[in-house]
Amino acid sequence: MPLFCRASFLLTSLLVSAAVFADFEEDYENKQWQEIEVQLPAAPKQETLLPFYVSAATENRFFVDGATLSVGGDGVVRYVLLVLTPQGARNVTYEGMRCETRERRIYASGRLDGTWSKARKNEWVRILDAWANRQHAALYLEYFCPIGTIVKDAAEARDALIKGVHPDNKH
Repeated sequence: MPLFCRASFLLTSLLVSAAVFADFEEDYENKQWQEIEVQLPAAPKQETLLPFYVSAATENRFFVDGATLSVGGDGVVRYVLLVLTPQGARNVTYEGMRCETRERRIYASGRLDGTWSKARKNEWVRILDAWANRQHAALYLEYFCPIGTIVKDAAEARDALIKGVHPDNKH
């Protein structure tokens, strides 16, 4: 094959490759993450609450309602979180956690009558590992996102809560 033909073939191959790569990049950028529609669960029940350890820096007790745990096709672990203070105050929230981005979101707050009030500030926020208020960091690091990877299903998340740590976090 003459040198001119080889050069022409090489140039054509490069142009085709560049076009295919450009299409891939465009498809990748256009397929941004999309959250699925969220259905609010039933109010938590005492018999399905799973306690988890947060820190020695807090006297509050923390629970996830195992019946509400789910892992969505959008890569979000959803759950009801219950926080009890030593004085008897109770905070119930329905939340989501994205392991991929280390973010969390509150969808709704629980009322005493078992109904939900949708959250006013309905946005994803970064999970920080604060000393006292580290319940979200504990859920992220030790139960739902071991080594930064999402659990495969709700059963795996429940099992980690029951055992007190995800097996991937054991050294």
